[in-house]
Amino acid sequence: MADSTIGAGVADGLRGAIGNTPLIKLQRASEATGCTILGKAEFMNPGGSVKDRAGLGIIQDAVARGALKPGGTVVEGTAGNTGIGLTLVANALGCRSVIVVPETQSREKLDFLRMIGADLRLVPAKPYSDPGNYQHVSRRLAEELGALWANQFDNVANRDAHRTTTGPEILQQAGRVDAFTCSCGTGGTLAGVGMALKAANPATRIVLADPDGSGLYGWIKSGDLSVQGSSITEGIGQSRVTANLEGAPIDDAVRIGDTDAVEQVFDLLIHEGLCVGGSAGLNVAAAIRVARDLGPGHTVVTILCDGGSRYQSKLFNPEFLHSKGLPAPPWLEPHSA
Repeated sequence: MADSTIGAGVADGLRGAIGNTPLIKLQRASEATGCTILGKAEFMNPGGSVKDRAGLGIIQDAVARGALKPGGTVVEGTAGNTGIGLTLVANALGCRSVIVVPETQSREKLDFLRMIGADLRLVPAKPYSDPGNYQHVSRRLAEELGALWANQFDNVANRDAHRTTTGPEILQQAGRVDAFTCSCGTGGTLAGVGMALKAANPATRIVLADPDGSGLYGWIKSGDLSVQGSSITEGIGQSRVTANLEGAPIDDAVRIGDTDAVEQVFDLLIHEGLCVGGSAGLNVAAAIRVARDLGPGHTVVTILCDGGSRYQSKLFNPEFLHSKGLPAPPWLEPHSA
């Protein structure tokens, strides 16, 4: 029953604080293209990323099905952000979280997972075809523990969370949307938002943004999931078609390299005061590409997935960037005496 002493503007715990993030006009990207380019500020969720929505949606679905009860355990394999979202939501329900993460992920995400109470299990980074891949390890661990396996990649409660929240929010905030683009890890955001936008206007273009080292660009363009190259971005890119991507209304795809992605990360930071991670930089670069293809006068929306502080030791580390053949912004370079 609603508490009559609480005002209408008060969020109902953690659940009520997830979502309804601002939609920000990106000035420089808009000026460069003659379009209106908007970024959904998902880094403003309580757990700091878009994955809070998936975590909440997956756990709410499990509770509704009777698959998770207070005091139960949630297990998931994740690049980090979904694990954070799941752990925070599980904490609020009195549940335990066991999170399996490839050891290559940023130190900041790993430290944060430990800080918020996750039982963190690090595993070597291996391809999906290998039984030691973090997703397979998490599934086996859930079976051993008799726990809920969140299964974010193939659990369509993930995309349903975006279909019922993120998409409608964008429609309400933007009014008109000519195109939507974002990168995919699970595919939940692109698929769910795409479904909501297409339901409102079938002419809206849905464009998948893909880094090097991922097979999804080739899948959209030619049905070829072959993988070439690599990327420093975390949590995006995929070598298979997940259940969340199956049947998603995707019109096209663009390939974005690390150089273009990090350029947008640093440009947003120094010129617009927005500190975002590498996947958000890639998404903005993709939005610019899509806007230029459409021509001036259109509205293009993308996702600002998480904040840059999660990647201080990599994305904002000149030594790391140079080791990958990428430029560092001048303010991060060591100054000579």
